[in-house]
Amino acid sequence: MTGSAKRAEECTAKDHRRFDPRFQGENFAANMNAVEIVRTIADAIGAKPSQVALAWLLGKGDFIVPIPGTKRRVYLEENAGAVDIKLSDDNVARLEAALRPEAVSGPRYNEKVMAWVDR
Repeated sequence: MTGSAKRAEECTAKDHRRFDPRFQGENFAANMNAVEIVRTIADAIGAKPSQVALAWLLGKGDFIVPIPGTKRRVYLEENAGAVDIKLSDDNVARLEAALRPEAVSGPRYNEKVMAWVDR
């Protein structure tokens, strides 16, 4: 969500994104459009894109429990700050439209990984 993602073609052979259909070709460009909407909302409210994404998920109800990863303390603090973000109805509607499953371009897994799903 930070916009720092690379296209699959730019990733090393050890990077899982190299084989992720959502980071390949036209899928990457389409999915970056959704990221740009998150970034625009974040800029407008003075938050980080990751905080906006977490605030959106937290606002969906108690049945959603996001589990953000973090490697650094600063990211942990940013993630925790998402609970204080209140998104407007307009921003929630924009996020819902941009991040709905049908709007995501590309399958979740490549064919090789899909062969392992539901085994």
